[in-house]
Amino acid sequence: MLFVQVMVSGLVLGCIYGLIALGYSLIYKASGMMNFSQGDVLTLGAFLGYTFYVLLDLPYPVAIVLTVLVAFCFGMGLERFVIRHLVSKHVQAIYVVLATIAVSYILQNVIQAIWSTKMLSYPQVFSVPAITVFGITIQTQSIFCILCSIICMVLLQLFMKHTRFGTAMRASAMDTKAAQACGINTSLATGVTWAIAAGLASLAGILLGPVYGVYIMLGSTIGRKGFAGAIMGGYGNFIGAIVGGILLGLIETLTASYLTSTYKDMIAYAVLLIFLFIKPTGLFNERAITE
Repeated sequence: MLFVQVMVSGLVLGCIYGLIALGYSLIYKASGMMNFSQGDVLTLGAFLGYTFYVLLDLPYPVAIVLTVLVAFCFGMGLERFVIRHLVSKHVQAIYVVLATIAVSYILQNVIQAIWSTKMLSYPQVFSVPAITVFGITIQTQSIFCILCSIICMVLLQLFMKHTRFGTAMRASAMDTKAAQACGINTSLATGVTWAIAAGLASLAGILLGPVYGVYIMLGSTIGRKGFAGAIMGGYGNFIGAIVGGILLGLIETLTASYLTSTYKDMIAYAVLLIFLFIKPTGLFNERAITE
């Protein structure tokens, strides 16, 4: 019974890591860049969700939609006014990474200025807080987190592979000049890429808020774990992002429950190092590279 509860907790945490990993993989696959502000966009999403759902008393589905829309606009703005400006100057890729780290710290301070440093708690979201199956009680919010993560992975995979705009995004990443010659609006494609990644991170925040509460540093650790999950699954592969995130979440939760909670982070990152030594391309990345 305890083992099942631990596994469910690991799946929930892993799915949140997976959503963050999806954002990392999407940006890399569609623009060839990295965004290390994903974790703090998650924190922003959690606080926005709290504002819409608790302070403004809007229905939870409406709060989710509004949160994702605001984050979508933030992602577009970040790409338009920061990333695109740097890329136009033909700077090295490391400068783009440093810019996203700077944005990360700016976000933390802006969130602190608006919502303070107090930890906030969501009220009960679902009228049925838990479901009992075969004598095992599972939180409804946990089931919702898992389902949302899987649906996002499937929809993103379909969008990137089977829509004209998704193909345009991938073409822009492979060869910008060739894509422009084919009539593709590469600026729009890249902007939408960053916007979707921000939307995924904010969705992770509003899903995680009712489970763990909302506080300033919520996304910092989760952002790093999401990046680790993306690496383990195969950087640039959407299925790998979710699988890697879930794998990392299960390892962390099982370690905390059966070994020690003190060193769970150390063990999780040690597993990442082992992956880098044994299979540096990740679980699924050979396919991602050929695509």
